[in-house]
Amino acid sequence: MSATKLEPANAGGMQVSRNRGRFTKGTSGNPAGKLPGTRHRYTRIVEAMLESQAEELVAKAIELALGGDVTAIKVCLDRILPARRDRTVHFKIPVPRDGDAVRTFDRLLTGLARGELTPGEAAILAGVIEARCRTVEHVDLVRRIEILEGSLS
Repeated sequence: MSATKLEPANAGGMQVSRNRGRFTKGTSGNPAGKLPGTRHRYTRIVEAMLESQAEELVAKAIELALGGDVTAIKVCLDRILPARRDRTVHFKIPVPRDGDAVRTFDRLLTGLARGELTPGEAAILAGVIEARCRTVEHVDLVRRIEILEGSLS
């Protein structure tokens, strides 16, 4: 006797298991997932509560900060002066011309070794130099192709 698996009428083609109300492995109850930007219900409730008390909370945080509460001071200063993500880099490097990109990269490595640049700054500058070299190379290739096409006609 063969066992047949019955599918509920409202399953909509999804494979449903009778295993304690759970879906079969690899099958989601919501294949489309949450919509982008959907916020959790509790997050929305807490935001609404905070929004109604925002002015009083800010006043209290400032009062505590002025009273010497170190945590309140940190919170207030973090809002007034957020952490700086990037800084202006004052570092002279030669603009790479024909064939001197190695010299430019060497100057970059020297600045990194001396502590004039952070590793992140050096990586960003190296990317800029590399992009410039690719642009020069592209322009040169276009010029060469135009010359070759001109000589064929």
